[in-house]
Amino acid sequence: MPDPFAFHARGLESPARFHRTITPSDTIDLAVSGERPRVIVCMTAGNVAVVDDGGTVVTYAMTAGQPLLFSPRRINATGTTATVVGWW
Repeated sequence: MPDPFAFHARGLESPARFHRTITPSDTIDLAVSGERPRVIVCMTAGNVAVVDDGGTVVTYAMTAGQPLLFSPRRINATGTTATVVGWW
């Protein structure tokens, strides 16, 4: 059966089509190491140090399975203890 949505444009409200484990880094932005995720999901409970486009770092305490509806520029290794997956 052909994909009924093949000719529809993907928007920001569209569901993710790809996912991968994110390796935290204090220097390499996610767009450089692969795709920049639309959302991150915490796979194991812990802290996630998120960097936004302005360079501001906020550390979130997250539980396993919790999504963070944020498209981070980078996930810092310093301060991150959780395993994180990105969806895009």
